[in-house]
Amino acid sequence: MLKGKVVFISGASSGIGAIAASLLAERGAVPVLTGRNEERLKKQADSIRGECAYYVMDVTDMEQVQQTVEQVVKRYGRIDILLNNAGYGQFESIAKMPVESYEAMMNTNYMGIVRCTKAVLPYMEQQGEGHIVNVASMAGKIGSAKSTSYTATKHAVLGFTNSLRMELKPLGIHVSSINPGPIDTEFFAIADPSGSYVKNVSWFMMKPHYVARAIVRVMERRTQELDLPRAASVGIKLYGLFPRVADRMFGGLFNRK
Repeated sequence: MLKGKVVFISGASSGIGAIAASLLAERGAVPVLTGRNEERLKKQADSIRGECAYYVMDVTDMEQVQQTVEQVVKRYGRIDILLNNAGYGQFESIAKMPVESYEAMMNTNYMGIVRCTKAVLPYMEQQGEGHIVNVASMAGKIGSAKSTSYTATKHAVLGFTNSLRMELKPLGIHVSSINPGPIDTEFFAIADPSGSYVKNVSWFMMKPHYVARAIVRVMERRTQELDLPRAASVGIKLYGLFPRVADRMFGGLFNRK
């Protein structure tokens, strides 16, 4: 199902984006890796067995995003799947985090997805088909202390994704969201430089290959939404139905930053 598909990936220089690119190439797809670090992108592209490409792109720059998408379409003729993966987190109390940090995180985590979607969408409309996969987070459904900024960005991603799914369905374009919990990647080098949160949730933390494989399965099956780990979906549903009860039961788990 993925053979020959051109997959445009943001945030592909490391972590689950880079691993997903390798897995896609193994399935015969053509991953297009994008990110800000050219050296790391080239290294990842060189490690992939199969056809691929890479472009330096910052999701906070609309002109650069538009130009990159145009270059990819000129090269391959189409973009079949968009994987919006670029993002970062920073765990800090609202009292200590400046407004500028809130703005910067929203600009990358949410507006970055909006920019990439806006740039790719006209080509998918012309094709009459496509698939947009947005990497959100469990944090988009369950808030926690010292995560007001990151959680807000992922709430925005989920709201955007759910609305976009309904809007694009008549056009033959599928929209999916991936909502993972903690993943053992470089994400925590910025989010948790002290390592205290990672230590407290190490038993719950997922390996990046596990998440990347799940992302590829979502592309293959066009699953609308996937919570990871799967066991967490029960807790998420409980939180939605009984938030006060869930806060009492799981509040200590999520507030270990």
